[in-house]
Amino acid sequence: MPKPHPALSLSRPQVFAHRGGSKLRPENTTIAFDHGLSLGADGLEFDVHLSRDGVVVVHHDSTLERTTDRTGPLAALTADELARVDAAARWDPFRGQGIGVPTLRDVLRRYRDAWLIIELKDNDPELARRTVDEIRAADAADRVALGAFGTRALRAARAYEPSLLTGAGQEETRLALYLSWVYWKVRHPPYDAFQVPEWAGTTRVVSPRFVKYAHDAGVAVQVWTVDEEADMRRLLSWGVNGIISDRPDVAVRVVKHR
Repeated sequence: MPKPHPALSLSRPQVFAHRGGSKLRPENTTIAFDHGLSLGADGLEFDVHLSRDGVVVVHHDSTLERTTDRTGPLAALTADELARVDAAARWDPFRGQGIGVPTLRDVLRRYRDAWLIIELKDNDPELARRTVDEIRAADAADRVALGAFGTRALRAARAYEPSLLTGAGQEETRLALYLSWVYWKVRHPPYDAFQVPEWAGTTRVVSPRFVKYAHDAGVAVQVWTVDEEADMRRLLSWGVNGIISDRPDVAVRVVKHR
């Protein structure tokens, strides 16, 4: 039996504010992170890229126009320039208040007691290594897990810092799901958690059988993005270890009253 994910030993499931709680505040900003944690979330889930000058910054898209007052590739700007964009430009009443794109370093320093799920948005070993460097510098390895769709970045992170918790990549999750259908155990998985949606297109990913299968392998199940109370209650009844939600206010209440 592998060493289980720490979430498996907790007395209740965890709530992660997805991008800080993106239905409540401008996503992936410190104002969102502050608010999500103030509601009682156990942790934050957010995304990282590299700026033009190689700094790890917190932003979801590879481009800027959906959430900021700038357009074009994020990687075309330095970290200082990204700090000066208006990352709340699509939100009243927060636009124009100097809310920029934060660096990972600043986020790690600001939230020293929160659990963090950091998604590597580019399948890039350099992004993985620089992210690990920031985690080490902040002495945050005991409360951070790295996630990614791509396995190249995850493999680089695992090789660079074997003690760090990581989620399963897309290919790893797909293989585990197929194996669960035929009751074939995953032995010595290189990952510690499945950070997954309940459905991927028409394919059900999370089910009571999959949750048990993961737990038997010592792997936690953290489900995104869950915003409806009925969905939360169903998933919690199946034994999932984490709810990743754009509505942490709802998720905290459901977990508290469960």
